[in-house]
Amino acid sequence: MSVTPPADLTALKAKQQATWASGNYSVIGTTLQVTGETLCDAVDFSAGQLVLDVAAGNGNAALAAARRGAVVTATDYVPGLLDVAKTRALADGVEIESQVADAEALPFDAQSFDVVLSTFGVMFTPDQEQAASELRRVCRKGGKIGFTAWTPDSFIGQMFKIVGTYIAPPAGVRSPLLWGDESRVAELFHDDASMQTERLDFFFRYRSARHWLDTMRSYYGPTNKAFAALDGEALQALDEDLIGLANDLNTATDGTLRVPSTYLQTIVTRS
Repeated sequence: MSVTPPADLTALKAKQQATWASGNYSVIGTTLQVTGETLCDAVDFSAGQLVLDVAAGNGNAALAAARRGAVVTATDYVPGLLDVAKTRALADGVEIESQVADAEALPFDAQSFDVVLSTFGVMFTPDQEQAASELRRVCRKGGKIGFTAWTPDSFIGQMFKIVGTYIAPPAGVRSPLLWGDESRVAELFHDDASMQTERLDFFFRYRSARHWLDTMRSYYGPTNKAFAALDGEALQALDEDLIGLANDLNTATDGTLRVPSTYLQTIVTRS
């Protein structure tokens, strides 16, 4: 029986970092702002509490927390995304601190934060157990950990599966979509006092399926890199498959695109 060799996580993380630095994730991330607001309301922390946003991207959860009076630190391993988060905070008249950091090796003491958040960020860490351990480590006992992740059967989950048929995912690494599976999340946080999960829908709204895919090809790192790695018939086939997916799931009736994508919102109370 063949055994899948362990992944070279250092090399993989370097590749992931380059992927998320490609395109301009902020163009996509800003449209997801409502998910950061919804998460912060669900966590229900108090003004003045210390909040960490892990794999913050362009700062959706960090900004939402700052608007609610929290003392916020945003981390990501792509410095350019943190620069955008700081610019957005300045425009909104709120303050956040930022620090370049790997979600699997957070540069903070144990129990440094009252609340730890991540919106569609920590789900992409290659070592899921280590990432979950770090979220728990930096959160104080009795504090809360809140995060969102696309579910395996969601619109974005299906997009990743289609891309994976053209560009093989790294061997020996669990799918990031498992962070959107209740049973897997329960495994990662089984030692904690309580866990609440809720499936919610985010609606992707674009002028058309073509507008959506052109935006994802240009600005969203994983699809940007996937299309850049293909040519000829494979490139055309991936394009057609993703356009087909978007059209199949489109719920708009006015000629535009309105596609729901289910995500799992999880709130863990640290034991």
